[in-house]
Amino acid sequence: MSPLDRKLLRDLWAAKGQVAAIAAVIAVGVMVLVMFTGLVLSLDETRRAYYERHGLADVFAPLERAPRAVLDDLAELPGVARAEGRIRGAGRIDLPGRALPVQAVALSLPQDTPAALNGLRLAEGSRPAPGRNDEVLVLESFARANGLGPGDRLSATMNGTRRSFVIVGLAQSPEFLYTTPPGELAPDDARFGVIWMPHKAVAALYDMEGAFNEAILSLQRGARAPPVLDAVDRLLEPYGGQGAYPLAEQTSNRFVSEEIRGLEMMSRAVPPAFLAIAAFLLYIVVWRMVQAEREEIGLLKAFGYTDAEVAGHYAKFVLAIALAGALLGALAGLALGRATVSLYIQYFKFPFLVFRLDPAAVVLGGTVSVAAAATGGLVVLRQVFRLQPAEAMRPPAPPDYSRAGRIGAGLAARLDQPTRMVLRRLTRQPLRMGGAVAGIAVGMGLCAAMITIHAGFERTVRLGFEVVNRSDVTVTFTHPLSEAALYRIARMEGVRAVEPQRHVPVAFRHGLETHRGAISGLVERPELFRALDEEERAVPLRADGLVLGDALADILGAAPGDVIEAELREGARPVLRLPVAAVAASAIGTPAYLELSALNRALGEGFRASDALLTVDAAQSDALVQALAEMPFVAGASSKAEARAALQELMDSGMGTMRFINMALAFIVAFGVVYNAARIAYAERARDLASLSVMGFSRGEVTFVLLGELVVVTLLALPIGSAVGYGLTLVIAAAFSNELYQVQALFSAASHGYAALVVLAALLVSGLLVRRDIARADILAVLKTRE
Repeated sequence: MSPLDRKLLRDLWAAKGQVAAIAAVIAVGVMVLVMFTGLVLSLDETRRAYYERHGLADVFAPLERAPRAVLDDLAELPGVARAEGRIRGAGRIDLPGRALPVQAVALSLPQDTPAALNGLRLAEGSRPAPGRNDEVLVLESFARANGLGPGDRLSATMNGTRRSFVIVGLAQSPEFLYTTPPGELAPDDARFGVIWMPHKAVAALYDMEGAFNEAILSLQRGARAPPVLDAVDRLLEPYGGQGAYPLAEQTSNRFVSEEIRGLEMMSRAVPPAFLAIAAFLLYIVVWRMVQAEREEIGLLKAFGYTDAEVAGHYAKFVLAIALAGALLGALAGLALGRATVSLYIQYFKFPFLVFRLDPAAVVLGGTVSVAAAATGGLVVLRQVFRLQPAEAMRPPAPPDYSRAGRIGAGLAARLDQPTRMVLRRLTRQPLRMGGAVAGIAVGMGLCAAMITIHAGFERTVRLGFEVVNRSDVTVTFTHPLSEAALYRIARMEGVRAVEPQRHVPVAFRHGLETHRGAISGLVERPELFRALDEEERAVPLRADGLVLGDALADILGAAPGDVIEAELREGARPVLRLPVAAVAASAIGTPAYLELSALNRALGEGFRASDALLTVDAAQSDALVQALAEMPFVAGASSKAEARAALQELMDSGMGTMRFINMALAFIVAFGVVYNAARIAYAERARDLASLSVMGFSRGEVTFVLLGELVVVTLLALPIGSAVGYGLTLVIAAAFSNELYQVQALFSAASHGYAALVVLAALLVSGLLVRRDIARADILAVLKTRE
């Protein structure tokens, strides 16, 4: 080992505290990059392989009823590779011991041959035997959640007919990776089921002999979806076509895509902040080393070491820290990614999901971390090249403070000597102090952003289930009903209030932007479900204008006054042109609201409601729910408490868990920045502090001289960190938000206050550690050190 390499090891050991802190910051940035990139790769490739293996359709086309001969016409359309028809119907499953009925979807299995499109993966049991119309397959996640298995019997009501079935197998489907009860957005395996039945059995139940009510199509390689969708809509219009849509808009696939998009945004937004902090800290540390070792640098050059060899020694110091951090980050990212991927097995119903380490991410993480470290040390290394032996072995010229800021005579007279020493250092080295302020501000900003995001998640749940929705139970009807059904429900024992709603599927268009969603018809002055503005005040509904949720307004690029084209996919299927009356704060989903009577008039119908919101007497809720379940026109009923629990579980899993991970990492970075600032300050002033001790200053005064500077720097960094935190909150909130829920990037005084307390706690701990070093320091040894 060369002498320079032995010196390198001694230097690393002497600065082990700072080395560990900087390597930890680099490791965090690389870890986030490796983990998020690996999760994106794992989810995307698993999804692609699963879709291809089981032939998930490229186009879905619901309709009212069409003869099977129409499938031949669909298959002949340009761009279509294959067309299949199936029967899809709503159902209701009654489970023993469960008060609320479970909503379900019944799907037909092909009559003779296995499906080429939307194939099933049999997880347990077998397929229904030919001619056995009472045998069914059930979605595995639903069966597991309710303790069902092959051989169990299942009671269900379909199209008003109550039937009993035998479960012969449990199935998985790429079409149902993400399953939600109708009318809700949060998945709940226990409250939504999918039943696959022989084609003849479903046809008999829904009066579809020789017909189908949903077409699924695969496209030829290279075919564009929009022209095919238009052709399918024209062909199916006489048969009550409800609008074909591509795989990208299929509910399950859309939420998988949203999750991948959020992970990609996080992988781009978070690592640069960590690596920038590491670059700054390395610059300070290496600059301090070069200044302290001027004489040694001169001696090395005088003894024959070249400029490149000496500079390489300090470059190795930087690279050792960067590579150690990158390696640690890659290993931590792999471990955390493998632990996190198990959450996605529960979140999305993939049959398998293995965390794949993206080699490119590891290479990129290492390259970027080394580049950041090199950036931090490059400016300092230029000084090493410029130092000539004779110049380096002379003491450096005393710094010129003639142009530095001065403390006024009046103020100086009122301050003691230690305080004046602190202020002089701050005014004489403004750039250095500004760099320390910037580093601590970024650390606090990360903390503030993550605490605010955590509060934003809680606000989303509170707003959605306490302020917007004030009902207890939502009752969904099998089809839109008149006021008579509402009166019947209102007279039931235990019902306190009833409020009707109607949800109509619609295709929105504004300029070049489109969105497939729904219009919710609300009464003129709703009480149980309201549209609210940012101040949580009720937004009045109008008959001549839409109220858009802010998430939908962003998607369409619409603002109040803009005209939206809405193609209704129900009733007479009119195309409406409605102005945007207002934009409401939407915490959950992408809603659009219209006054109920105006929506019914647009459909050419009298009063109709597709569901009803109820407030109920808690003491009579069980009996009421049982009575509702027995009504033939009730498709299902859901408790707001269950829906809230499902959303809370969703937000605490999958992408939602990342907020806890990021919060912990932000705390680590905040402490690392403050601790490094304290250690650097101590290393720079160790000789001065020892001199003060010899001159008679007490240990407390010596500590004050050192830490007073850090306290002032930290206090200056707090307001700047708050501003940085708000900016980061905007970026991170956008990454977490999707069509399911929106995390508001609001300024939270409490969140920023907690972040400030974290930084102050880091300051206190760092001060105690440095004070311990001051107490342990050998004053004579420090004074003998030549700088």
